[in-house]
Amino acid sequence: MKIQENRLSITKGTREFLEGLIDYYVSEAPSYRQIAQTYSPEVESVSDAAFGVIAGCIYSAFLRAYENENRTVELEDLQEFHQILKERSAAIKDAINKPQSPE
Repeated sequence: MKIQENRLSITKGTREFLEGLIDYYVSEAPSYRQIAQTYSPEVESVSDAAFGVIAGCIYSAFLRAYENENRTVELEDLQEFHQILKERSAAIKDAINKPQSPE
């Protein structure tokens, strides 16, 4: 069974929505780090906790977008979603771990 590697399951509009959402969370990553710090020392890694919160928010918005369009999320959609998030995970992690300048 041959898998079509170039087949995109997520619509262009949904992909653009996800990219914009990821850009937003990258810009707001320090706020999510602060949220995660409120649970320290209960969490072992503040940056990992912040990444998890951000990834969860993006995933929730992805599911909501499908629900709003009355579409069913298929396995291929989830796989593509995870690929998009993996491709951008370094940018999210860098933004979380970026030293904050004093205001």
